[in-house]
Amino acid sequence: MIGVFDSGFGGLTILQSFIDELPAYDFTYLGDNGRTPYGNKSLNVIYEYTRQAVEFLFGFGAGLIILACNTASAKALRKIQQEWLSVNYPDRRVLGVVIPLAEAAVEASKSGRIGVIGTRATIESRVYDQELNKLREGLGIFSQACPLLVPLVEENWVGKPETTMILKKYLRPLKTKNIDTLILGCTHYPFLKNDIKRIMGKNCHVLDAPGIVAGKLADYLKRHPEIDGNLSKDGKRVFYTTDGEDRFRSFGRKFFGKHISNVRTTTLE
Repeated sequence: MIGVFDSGFGGLTILQSFIDELPAYDFTYLGDNGRTPYGNKSLNVIYEYTRQAVEFLFGFGAGLIILACNTASAKALRKIQQEWLSVNYPDRRVLGVVIPLAEAAVEASKSGRIGVIGTRATIESRVYDQELNKLREGLGIFSQACPLLVPLVEENWVGKPETTMILKKYLRPLKTKNIDTLILGCTHYPFLKNDIKRIMGKNCHVLDAPGIVAGKLADYLKRHPEIDGNLSKDGKRVFYTTDGEDRFRSFGRKFFGKHISNVRTTTLE
């Protein structure tokens, strides 16, 4: 089974693409809705919350875990991979979303001027800058923290004039830099993609984050048969939340694109 973790609902956009790409695989989704958002929390808190989620999914039987959350990928993934996994689960893997998106951005950009939007924690970590610069020298990387976008999406304010006004304010500095590629560094942002594309204009390619991450996962499994061979493939989907089963079901239809019935509440510690 493949575990997918996010701080809330947004990772369901990633899961939907995973299922489209790998329909036979079993997936278990965990949303830490009781403690979202992660973007305004400290490094230590983000790491501890992420570690708890990873331990829960491994305990449930995951052979591979994807941190769909950009904040967790930026702030906790490296320490989990380098220090925690080797001691606790040396035969299992935890992957994030940053490297796949960085690779896709470098492939897409002709001018080498790349923009990144994300939560405050993701942007302040500069993890996208680091990964992009590993892939190509001489890039112009321009980042913008957008702390209001996650709550606006979760409160169903997509498409409202107030949200459009805030988007324009966040994107204006990037647009003036003449970027030709934009990374949506948060799982909630695909819901704003059409508005973002309209604001940025036709000369800026806004990456399809869920599709990119799903394609990279499929490629990873082809290159690692020792991991793939241990993953169950019965088409099962299980959903966990740390708070609000009814709200999760309601938002699930919007984020996941279909009805979610089998939601269970759990506690992380």
